[in-house]
Amino acid sequence: MSYNNILSEENNGITTITINRPKKLNALNKETISELHEAFREADLDKNVKVIIVTGSGEKAFVAGADISEFANYNIEEGKMLAAKGQELLFNFIENLSTPVIAAINGFALGGGLELAMACHFRAASDNAKMGLPEVSLGVIPGYGGTQRLPQLIGKGKAMELIMTAGMIDANKALNDGLVNHVTTLEELLPLCEKIAGKISRNSSVAISAAIRAINANFKDGINGFDTEIQEFGNCFGSEDFAEGTTAFLEKRKANFPGE
Repeated sequence: MSYNNILSEENNGITTITINRPKKLNALNKETISELHEAFREADLDKNVKVIIVTGSGEKAFVAGADISEFANYNIEEGKMLAAKGQELLFNFIENLSTPVIAAINGFALGGGLELAMACHFRAASDNAKMGLPEVSLGVIPGYGGTQRLPQLIGKGKAMELIMTAGMIDANKALNDGLVNHVTTLEELLPLCEKIAGKISRNSSVAISAAIRAINANFKDGINGFDTEIQEFGNCFGSEDFAEGTTAFLEKRKANFPGE
């Protein structure tokens, strides 16, 4: 499928989705959010795809924020709808995707860009990356899950300070705070993410999907994560991947998981 604002390419079981609006520093507008939803949906439905990497085009920005010109004149109800639809269509959608998603943060990840990265299952950053949620400097707050996911990742106090000051942190600070898992050079960012994706791809996609659901359950209101873990653990016993994995272990060979 062709897109106006993104590129999507699959290679050896890894789909790389690139936000391709370099003149706008890859800012998120409605069309880009819709295209990202479709690209993630297609990759998730493809059984050959084991991992998804999302990044930005160029060397300056992952995503520099939302396209403010689209909503500068919105009223209260329109603002609520913007946040609700965006969260449903993209940010919550990515978080709950059954295929692992790695954010390769190659520069500025601000506002909606950082919220996109935080919705991914984990993150790696180039050493030139800058991250922040500057929305209060515009008289608004993060609306795509930023007030919820940032405290989960770095703690309430640090998140409060970063949001209230509308400040930015560099890649090493983000690493120390637990916002990203890895920091490397810009040239090595995608190769690093691809290396990690390769390690993930060798494991059971059924079990990985179950692990995503179990981990996410701990952060959902009214859901007991331990109960979800028990349920998902039990479900694994009915999968072909479990049969292959245990048989391969007993036969002292590498497993060839069918993904079912």
